[in-house]
Amino acid sequence: MKAARREAGPAGTTVVPVTSAPAPVEDVRDAVAALAATQDGVVGRSQLAGLGVPRSFVRGELRARRWQRPFPRTYVTFTGPLPFRTRVWAALLFAGDEAVASHATAGHLQQLVDQPPARIDVLVRHGHRVQRRPGIRVRQSRRLDLVRHPARTPAQTTLEDTVLDLTDEATRPEAVVDVVLAACQRRLTTAARLALKARGRKRLRWRKLLVEVLSEARDGVLSPLERRYFRNVERAHGLPRGHRNKPEGQVGRRRYRDVRYRRWNVLVELDGRAAHPEESRELDDVRDNEVVAEDGTRTLRYGWRSVSGHACLVADQVVGLLRAAGWAGTPRRCGPRCAMSP
Repeated sequence: MKAARREAGPAGTTVVPVTSAPAPVEDVRDAVAALAATQDGVVGRSQLAGLGVPRSFVRGELRARRWQRPFPRTYVTFTGPLPFRTRVWAALLFAGDEAVASHATAGHLQQLVDQPPARIDVLVRHGHRVQRRPGIRVRQSRRLDLVRHPARTPAQTTLEDTVLDLTDEATRPEAVVDVVLAACQRRLTTAARLALKARGRKRLRWRKLLVEVLSEARDGVLSPLERRYFRNVERAHGLPRGHRNKPEGQVGRRRYRDVRYRRWNVLVELDGRAAHPEESRELDDVRDNEVVAEDGTRTLRYGWRSVSGHACLVADQVVGLLRAAGWAGTPRRCGPRCAMSP
């Protein structure tokens, strides 16, 4: 922060260089603190240079252990463990000005992925090379301007692009279903927005499955268990289509019912809190289901074990209530080994 200039003097006299006084340390600290406050405690070397912070100041903070350097040219202005958002900022500043968080990193920032990932995923412009460092995975993209969220900080992909990125790296169909339905169920985006974004991508690993799941989500299917009920119970056995996840009640006290057959006053509640059942477990809790009357509505409740292991018996039970309420339709057996009553 020193600027030297020469003063003109009489001939034969010595010209003394004049230097401007360096900025007070407290002013430097205030400028750095203001920047760090906007970036979860992280600053980059180029940013410090732009503020006129001398390297001697940075070296002093590191020697005194008031700062730490997680990556080259990147500084954290406090000590101790690094919170997730601080790690994200550090990775982005290290990767370059245009870098954005992506995949599971963006998913956690957007409340789509519950657990913070151990590795920070970063997206940079195609052709921009970043030195490999532990804890960071860098990908290049030709579509960086299209996938960058216009306002969120730290810089990250849009929610829709995050969902599609996560489905693209999924190794199992169930993982694709889970992330798409989670995004819709948590009302982070809509099936229509995801479908529009998917149409704009030339390559999608699970495109056929995505189209199918998004179509069901538009019909109100918002959880993997609801999807299993819709496909294996309702559609496979020719039941009438229920109304899904429609708000009921007054504002402030509204409830979202899983599947309601309005015309026949039958309600099916699906409890997906339990983990997916093991394939080897066949607990017949369907037979113990009790019909619960709520305001004249006959209610059946099912969990993963029932819908996954006993879809035919579940269908049989629902058909029984629908027929008792006047449904005149004809259910169908899902196959030669279907356990539903004729």
